[in-house]
Amino acid sequence: MKLRGFARMCALAGLITGVAIAAPASSHQSGRLPVCPAGGASTKAPTGPAGPQAKNACQASARVLESGVRLDRMRETATPSGYHHLGAGTGGEWSGVAGRLAVVDGAVRRNTYDFVASRFMVKRDLGGGNIAWLEAGWAETGWAGQGRQTIYTFNTNTKTWQFYGQYRLKPGDKLWLDLHTDGNGVWQAWLWWNNRWNLLTAQKLPIGTSAYVEQYVEVHVDSGKAARLRVPPVTVDNVQLRPAGGGQGRFWREDVATLSADVAQQRGGGFCLNWITRWDTWTAGDCPAETGPGKTRRR
Repeated sequence: MKLRGFARMCALAGLITGVAIAAPASSHQSGRLPVCPAGGASTKAPTGPAGPQAKNACQASARVLESGVRLDRMRETATPSGYHHLGAGTGGEWSGVAGRLAVVDGAVRRNTYDFVASRFMVKRDLGGGNIAWLEAGWAETGWAGQGRQTIYTFNTNTKTWQFYGQYRLKPGDKLWLDLHTDGNGVWQAWLWWNNRWNLLTAQKLPIGTSAYVEQYVEVHVDSGKAARLRVPPVTVDNVQLRPAGGGQGRFWREDVATLSADVAQQRGGGFCLNWITRWDTWTAGDCPAETGPGKTRRR
């Protein structure tokens, strides 16, 4: 895909553009699951934990849209004025994270490197500037998806976005996602769709059987086309963590060691982060309208 501003962005970030149809990024198959049938968004909350053993568990379609845009390079080179990180990460290691993400229309501009994403991530710093991770959520990007919100994953084995067009999203949808390992170092990303767990990808990552966890809403504005993106507040709730070493999941609450964005990040660029229940229920997006002189944006 040829985008305007290509040369400037490549010079800055070394990005490779283009999209191609490819098999789901997977360095490990979690059993022999049937291909997920066509279906709509779930009408009820998950009835059990994600995994190959879940009732009616299935594998996402064998055809996904793979984008050569290097998300890792984009994050490394983005300027504070064009990149907004809203959310939190754990101060300790866990074996998984799950929760619900609301879908909104981020008014992303087509044919740009704009994107809005809401996602969970598991990661480990391997040293020497090398970080391994897997993330999953929904995204709206300027270079893929025709302006629609799309389920995606990203992992550092392939270093590419994987878009799952079989899941037809719309603003107002609420998605349950689960990222975890069963103790073998294979990290799985699952989506609760059509009232069944859909395996998006399974990756053998060099992060072991536990990892640091993040929950974030991200907004990126194309550095070559400065603009103000309007992002209705995204709600994230019911966030739970799986203990390292196994055991029942628990809500991400104040007794969990947590690193959150500072005030400047929470309020930068007209975006606000509002912790409703630390740290498992929150919103991030446009700040409440200012109604007069001297008014300040609220966190």
